[in-house]
Amino acid sequence: MQWEQLTWADFRDAVAETETCILTMGVIEKHSDHLPLGTDTLNVHKIACMAAEQEPAVVFPPFYFGQIYEARCFPGTITIEPKLMLALLEGVLDEIGRNGFRKIIIVNGHGGNRHLIPFLAETTLWEQKSYSVYVAGRLTPEREEAWAAITDTDYHGHACECETSVSLANHPELVHMERVPDEPALPLGRLSHLPGNMSGAGWYANHPEHYAGDARTATAEKGQQLRELLVDTLVEFIAAVKADETLASLEEEFFEREDGLAR
Repeated sequence: MQWEQLTWADFRDAVAETETCILTMGVIEKHSDHLPLGTDTLNVHKIACMAAEQEPAVVFPPFYFGQIYEARCFPGTITIEPKLMLALLEGVLDEIGRNGFRKIIIVNGHGGNRHLIPFLAETTLWEQKSYSVYVAGRLTPEREEAWAAITDTDYHGHACECETSVSLANHPELVHMERVPDEPALPLGRLSHLPGNMSGAGWYANHPEHYAGDARTATAEKGQQLRELLVDTLVEFIAAVKADETLASLEEEFFEREDGLAR
């Protein structure tokens, strides 16, 4: 069920039925020369909607805002000032909660959010909320093996064989295979003299053209198989979240102890 497509009465009933909302997070950024700027959001939202058809939940409208400062040098990128970004995300979560959802699942569609989203989940212990936040995890080891068996290339990362294949399955009319670069994009290692280092320019140091991998072998058939692995994983996670009462209990216990310290 997609939030924006429901009538108010159907929305009310969906909240009562599921108590669970899915917030998908992508960004607007360059995806080499052959994929649309909204690739991350388009794909993750599609996957969430497919999963929610199997395990009922309400999917929040496409959310295009996340951490993508490393792509500000490319036309079309949309970035938001860091403090405002956190405030916006908290505000969105609060609005989802105000509408009656007790459980919010965040599903990430963009690699650059891999630090932002866990931090966002951790901030829920700053102030007690009416909802609990769950961050969807990765594929199981078995599905990771299946994923590797489907693909032909070894290095993936951005606008690569995997992402391009899933895009061909989800929205082929937006993919321009004739524009795929003639050569794969491997890490340049321009900060490799700093082993273990994390810097804001780390991604740019390796992939200044915002392309990582080799999309030449991408196909819609591969994308359908990869998408099935992602959807099945999310279906299982949604079901587990809907059945869970432990996290809310732990949060209640935590804030009771915190209140005790304040007395």
